[in-house]
Amino acid sequence: MTTAVSHEPTFGGNVGMGTEYLEIRGLTVSFDGFKAVTDVDLTLLQGDLRFLIGPNGAGKTTVIDAITGLVPATGSVRKSGVELLGKKVHQIARLGVGRTFQTASVFEQLTVLQNLDIAAGAHRSVLTMLRKRRSILPKIEEALEITGLGDLVDKPAGILAHGQKQWLEIGMLLVQNASVLLLDEPVAGMSAEERDETGNLLRRIGGERTVVVVEHDMDFMRAFATSVTVLAGGKILSEGTVEEVQADPKVQAVYLGTAAGGEELAKVAAETGEANA
Repeated sequence: MTTAVSHEPTFGGNVGMGTEYLEIRGLTVSFDGFKAVTDVDLTLLQGDLRFLIGPNGAGKTTVIDAITGLVPATGSVRKSGVELLGKKVHQIARLGVGRTFQTASVFEQLTVLQNLDIAAGAHRSVLTMLRKRRSILPKIEEALEITGLGDLVDKPAGILAHGQKQWLEIGMLLVQNASVLLLDEPVAGMSAEERDETGNLLRRIGGERTVVVVEHDMDFMRAFATSVTVLAGGKILSEGTVEEVQADPKVQAVYLGTAAGGEELAKVAAETGEANA
């Protein structure tokens, strides 16, 4: 029996801070003295499909890496009040924080169902998980329905289309009961049709979870984001609805890349430095 999605993603979330959320304060990541991320504050709520955008080197993936324990960081990252910084990668995953990478991490020799079964069965033996099952776990049925992979359960993951592998990886997070999903460029290399399917998938999962999407595809962002955070130089440059962010002169300056834009960005950086002094 599947669980119907009862909410749609909306700006500001659909349940406030009464359920799963991420509260990030003063997040800073340094590499050999270089600050890749500086004093980032983010509040990410269930039901607000947040896109994290910015030019190359802005610190987007580093923020995701810090949240999931892949790089050391200072500051605070709390999931529904529980501090994540300082915990190991597997501990953070067990707390319900899942992430994908630009290249899908699936077991290509195994079927779609076996991939999902392994993801769902962390406490069962490998032989048990690989044995042909007479029934499918309800949460796997739900993940198959949400991802649209129901007709491919017996197909090896290695023969799936690029987009389908990304959907399978998202499904693997869903069966692990991840309530916070951090997706790193999920539509990179996809066809236009696959991008639309992925956007609709994000809407389906985003109503009931906290979903953050790191993305370079601005058309995709405009079509599916409910809120946007823009990073530049490791700092938050702008935040708001798609319309608000697009109208922000600071954001226009960064993306235009003109000489005037560079001067504007330098001015913003200086102002930010003065404010933090």
